[in-house]
Amino acid sequence: MNDIVFTRRSGWIPHVIREDGELKLMLGAGADANHDPREFAFSITEAHLAVIREDLARHLLLWCAVLPLCDAAGTRGRLDEEAAVALLDPVLLSAPADVDALFQRIQWDRGRLIAHGADIDLLERGQVCAAMRAATETSDGKRAQKYHADRRRTERGTVLGPLDAAILMYTGQYLHGATVPRRIPGAVDPAPLLPDVMRVIATAEQACAGMRIGRDPRRGKRATDKRDWDRMAAAVDAAVRRAHPELVDDAVRTVSFLMCSEAAERSRSAPLEDDEQDVGDRAASGGREGRTILSFTDDKGLEKKWLPDGPRAATAEFWEFVADRSAADNEVFTLEDEERGEGIQLHFYADSIARITTVTEGEGGSDPEYRVEYSLVDGIGGYRKLVSAFVRGGCAALEQHGSWMSDVAQFERARRRRGTE
Repeated sequence: MNDIVFTRRSGWIPHVIREDGELKLMLGAGADANHDPREFAFSITEAHLAVIREDLARHLLLWCAVLPLCDAAGTRGRLDEEAAVALLDPVLLSAPADVDALFQRIQWDRGRLIAHGADIDLLERGQVCAAMRAATETSDGKRAQKYHADRRRTERGTVLGPLDAAILMYTGQYLHGATVPRRIPGAVDPAPLLPDVMRVIATAEQACAGMRIGRDPRRGKRATDKRDWDRMAAAVDAAVRRAHPELVDDAVRTVSFLMCSEAAERSRSAPLEDDEQDVGDRAASGGREGRTILSFTDDKGLEKKWLPDGPRAATAEFWEFVADRSAADNEVFTLEDEERGEGIQLHFYADSIARITTVTEGEGGSDPEYRVEYSLVDGIGGYRKLVSAFVRGGCAALEQHGSWMSDVAQFERARRRRGTE
């Protein structure tokens, strides 16, 4: 049975227990194979307990010195108790100069001390005991995260100015640059930094006014067009750098990221029909009199019909069909007007399209004759224009869009040339 002999209010700091009459230091660290915290314990003496009880700084120093041993134990291994016990006297009972020297030789968890208020400048100079004079029992995890974020920037040669740091705080990108940025005005000192941040944001908003990021159904319902994203990011980047040349790359990139992520989310939240407005076919394809039934099929053989008296645009329904069905093993989609005897086949894996026209109907058991022509396609925007044109006017309406080739070998050469450009 374990009896707790000493513990601090902060639950994660190691506590002292008595197990079968023996004093032990117990701490939680790491995780097991089920991602549950592991517990480790090793023997200490009454003299060690006295220091742990009276000296918060030494208690924290011991903790951060033992943690690497716990990490080395992994999800199932045993703690190297001999190595842990060997740290007790040097950390708890030695003179400050000897402790500083020890921490020059061993691995230790710097972030843990910083979270508990250690002076960062003194830690960097190797004066760990002096750094712990400001230590607190409570922990501030964000302080340690900020330190590690600053250290990573320093390692790649980036030094933030006050406005750079404020922009990263405003967008929530200071600690984790990979998170989706958002607007957090309360994270920035309202005077004088917030007005400066808002001027930078205004520059970015003006640069991308009128631009949008459409969806890319080839990659699913919520995927957006990478080319649209890159165009908007380039426009914002250029404008911000021109108006605010003092900003570092991290700050400029986070502003571009903010503008693009907001535009992408607006696109994801809008109906699919809104994407079709950009290519001018919503009215033409949503209920045009005399329009025939259209058929959508994928490479797995699934078919869907679009009826001319339906409430939605043919293009919107087609792209929704693509978004639902498109996958790595399902990248060929066909849109066919059976009554007119023509259709188009989209080859997403090759950035190409084929238009297929019936030349002669099959009679007396003979197969019909088709004319098949191929063209290269420039991204999802190119596909949208071609699908829209076909819905409005059939294969004839595609003539002005692209260079059509009936010779397969010629088309393959053109496709390979584009792949090397």
